[in-house]
Amino acid sequence: MPTTDGTGKVTGVVALGLAPGMAVQELGWSDDVDEQLREQIMDTIDADLLYEANEAVDVVLLWWRNSDGDIADGLVDALTDLSPIGYIWLLSPKVGRDDYLDPTDLAEAALTAGLAVANPASVSANWQAQKLVRPKGTRR
Repeated sequence: MPTTDGTGKVTGVVALGLAPGMAVQELGWSDDVDEQLREQIMDTIDADLLYEANEAVDVVLLWWRNSDGDIADGLVDALTDLSPIGYIWLLSPKVGRDDYLDPTDLAEAALTAGLAVANPASVSANWQAQKLVRPKGTRR
């Protein structure tokens, strides 16, 4: 399991900040996702990923490709089962790879969905992760 990228930056599942007992919902799964990363996530939380949630979840893992449609709609859908203090990890193909998500499109979509773009994480050879959170306060 990767933990640093050689510069001291935390990578892989460690960078996602997950812990045992967290309820993690997975959306957007397809046969192109990083299965090794999924297994590491399930090992870390000591549970299976949820597809449908009966209660609010701590984290939503949203696998997203540019061809999946309007990312703003995807983010709004990801909020459905998310707890008020939960957050979204958007997993998308790295820049330059097929179906990567333009960072400008993500920034606009996050604003539309009422989310703030937080820290990115290097999680896999082909996928990047971007943390999205609800803003802590209102802007004046």
